Amino acid sequence: MNTDTYDLIISGGTVVNHAGRTQTDVAIRAGRFAAIGDLREAKTAARFDARGLTILPGVIDTQVHMREPGLEHKEDLASGSAGAALGGVTGVFEMPNTKPSTTTAAALQDKLDRAAGRMWVDHAFYMGGCAENADQLAELERVPGCSGVKVFMGSSTGSLLVADDATLDRVLRSIRRRMAVHCEDEPRLIERRSVITATGATAHLHPVWRDELTALRATTRLVTLARKHGKRVHTLHITTAEEMDFLRENRDIASVEVLANHLTLAAPECYDRLGAFAVQNPPVRDERHRAALWAAVNDGTVDVVATDHAPHTKAEKDLGYPGCPAGMPGVQTLVGVMLDHVAKGRLSLERLVDLTSAGAQRLFGLVNKGRIACGYDADLTIVDLNAKHTITNEEMATKAGWTPFAGMTVQGWPMATIIRGNVVMRDGQLIGKAGGVPMRFLETLTPT
Repeated sequence: MNTDTYDLIISGGTVVNHAGRTQTDVAIRAGRFAAIGDLREAKTAARFDARGLTILPGVIDTQVHMREPGLEHKEDLASGSAGAALGGVTGVFEMPNTKPSTTTAAALQDKLDRAAGRMWVDHAFYMGGCAENADQLAELERVPGCSGVKVFMGSSTGSLLVADDATLDRVLRSIRRRMAVHCEDEPRLIERRSVITATGATAHLHPVWRDELTALRATTRLVTLARKHGKRVHTLHITTAEEMDFLRENRDIASVEVLANHLTLAAPECYDRLGAFAVQNPPVRDERHRAALWAAVNDGTVDVVATDHAPHTKAEKDLGYPGCPAGMPGVQTLVGVMLDHVAKGRLSLERLVDLTSAGAQRLFGLVNKGRIACGYDADLTIVDLNAKHTITNEEMATKAGWTPFAGMTVQGWPMATIIRGNVVMRDGQLIGKAGGVPMRFLETLTPT
C-alpha cells in the first residue's frame, strides 16, 4: 500500500498520456506528478473527484498575442491569460509585435515583470527578429523566459518585418534555437494590393489578395535559406495545400503549425457570416485547403495546433474591409473546438494530446512540461468529452469581447485547469489568484 502523503490526488478519471488511456489516479506533490496508479488508500491533503472526466496533459498554446505593452485596449496579460485558464490552457508563448516590439533583452524582461502576479498561466515570450538585432539573436534568444525568435516575413499587426532575403539570411546565420516564422511574401502583397483597394472590396477578397502563392513563395524562401545555414525553423499557421506538400519533403528542418481557426472555418461561408470578423493573416481559405490541412494533421506532417489568439475590438472590426485589423481571439476556445473535432471523428484524442502538449515540448525543449509522468510539472487539462456547450461572446474573458465561434455548440469542454498542482479553474470559474511563472527551455539552461 502507498503510504506517502500528497498535496492533491485526482481520482477516478481517464488519464491520456504517453502510454495511452488508463482509468487511474494521479498524485501531486510540491507542484509535480508524484505517483500514478491506484491511490484510493493514499494520504493526501485534498482530492479531486474526476469520475466521468478525462485527464489530459496541460494544453500549451504556442502562438498568442496578449497585446501588452502598448495595445492594452485590445487585451492585456491578465485578461488574455484568464481566457487561457478558463479554456483549459496551462501555458502560452506570447508574440513580440507589441508597442514597443520585443526586440531587446530589456523589452523581454519588461514583459516578464508585467506578467509576475498577473498572468494566470505559465508563459514565455518570443524575441522579435529584425534588421536591428539580427546579429545579436544568438544571445537574445537565450534570455530566460524567451521561447525563441519570431520573424514576420509579411506585414501584419505591428511594425516587425523581415521582407528581404539579405536580412533573413543574417537572422538565420545568427540563431541557434528553432525560429518561428510568419510566411507571407511581402513583395507579392505589395504588388497585389490593388486587389483590395477597389471600390466595394469585401472580406471575401482577403484570401484573393493574400493568395496561395504569397504563402508558398515565403515558405520556400525560408526553408531554402534555413537549409543553407543548417538551422531549424517553425512554420506558423500554414494554410495551403501547396505548402503542406512542400513541407512534407522538408521535415528535417521545418516543423509545422496549423490553427484551430483554419481547421474549423472555411471560405466563402465564414466571410458570408462574419465579414471582417473572419479576417486574419494568413487568411481562412476554401474547403480544398482545409481538407489538405486535415490530411496533414492525420499523416503526421503537422506538429502543433495553436490559435494565433489575436484580439481586436468590435469597433476596430466594424471599420469593415480592408480598413479593419486582421486577427481573431481564440485561446479560450481552443480546447472546446478541438474536442468537438475529436467527437466528430476527425482526429483521435491521443493525436490531439500530441498536437497541444507533447508537440510543444518536443519542438521547443520545454523543461518538465507536456506529459503526465512522475517528475514533470503537474499541469493538467481536465475535460468532459460528453459535455455539450454553446460558445457565447459573453463568456469570453478577452477585452475584445467576441469570438468567431459564438453560437457554435461543441461536444467536449474543459472542466478544470491545474497548473503545477494548483487548481486555477473549475467548472468555468477562476480560483485563487494569478500565479503563472515563466516556462523554462533546455537551450536557455545549457550552452549551445
